[in-house]
Amino acid sequence: MAKNFLNTGNPKNLSWVFTIITCFLLIINYLLFYFIDLSLVIWIVILIFEIICIYFLNKKLIIRFIYDKIRLIYKNIATKRLGDDKRPIQEWVKGDVLNRVQQDVERWLELKNVEIATLKELENFRKDFLANVSHELKTPLTTLQGYIDTLIDGAVADPDVNMKYLQRSSFTIERMITMVEDLETITKLEQNTDPLHITKFDFITLVKEVIDIMELKANTRNIQMIIQNHTSAPLYVLADKEKIRQVLINLIDNSIKYGRQSGKTFIKIYYFEQNLLIEIEDNGIGIDEEHLQRIFERFYRVDKSRSREVGGTGLGLAIVKHIIEAHDQHINVRSKVGVGTTFTFTLPLAN
Repeated sequence: MAKNFLNTGNPKNLSWVFTIITCFLLIINYLLFYFIDLSLVIWIVILIFEIICIYFLNKKLIIRFIYDKIRLIYKNIATKRLGDDKRPIQEWVKGDVLNRVQQDVERWLELKNVEIATLKELENFRKDFLANVSHELKTPLTTLQGYIDTLIDGAVADPDVNMKYLQRSSFTIERMITMVEDLETITKLEQNTDPLHITKFDFITLVKEVIDIMELKANTRNIQMIIQNHTSAPLYVLADKEKIRQVLINLIDNSIKYGRQSGKTFIKIYYFEQNLLIEIEDNGIGIDEEHLQRIFERFYRVDKSRSREVGGTGLGLAIVKHIIEAHDQHINVRSKVGVGTTFTFTLPLAN
């Protein structure tokens, strides 16, 4: 019964225990002083002993209360807030425990507030992403449905219309397939299900291969692609060659789409510490500063009408960013409206 009384950990019960113990010792002290002939020195020694006993008994009860009511909460907080701390609980309750608990609770709450804010941001991103995907797919699907309905209504028998609409339908389907493939690429990069195949290769050779691929598209807008390099020797890097090829294609493709008619695209290459620094620069329409922070987001378009006019899925720069960061490198953008845009990224040099 007494054990259950103490195990409740109720402050009222503890107060009664303190009172009873104190009264019991005071009565003993009173009896010793009045009914037993003791010298003053011995009586003082006994009194000091009683005070020490009261101190240690009260301390034991308080610590027991702390163990019963606080240690589990504190252990959970300390484990979640400070990591898998394997120290025994006795070490945690040394010193000013309540003050330490308060400080850890405050830090834990700060962490939770940051987590909640992050979750809200991710939720908003998820909503925007779903809305963008729905919109980006709805437009070509509606167009495709229009072509098919026209053919069904009789245009399929018209030789001047049927092939034109079938070709347009094929182009629309191809665009949707490209979008799905880009989404799949981003998902694999985020989930690390498409590991990098790091090899040593000459970056200059790769740039020349990409320029050959993009030459026809550049010629349609009379844009020159120029490599600016301060050495004629090969520049070997350690990276996933095919993914870096994809990065170059996306960035050069953007410079052609949004570059000035009869303009230029520069591929500038520099040494930067133990890395190679690459700049893809155009002299095109440029980007407002307000858009620069979001330029790498999925489906984010600075000029939606212009972007859809020149084509693309709106995922190219997001893929570029994921690929560069997968290499533990960084990509940045600077731009000025009417002057042009420059994308800069680094790659590790091979020894």
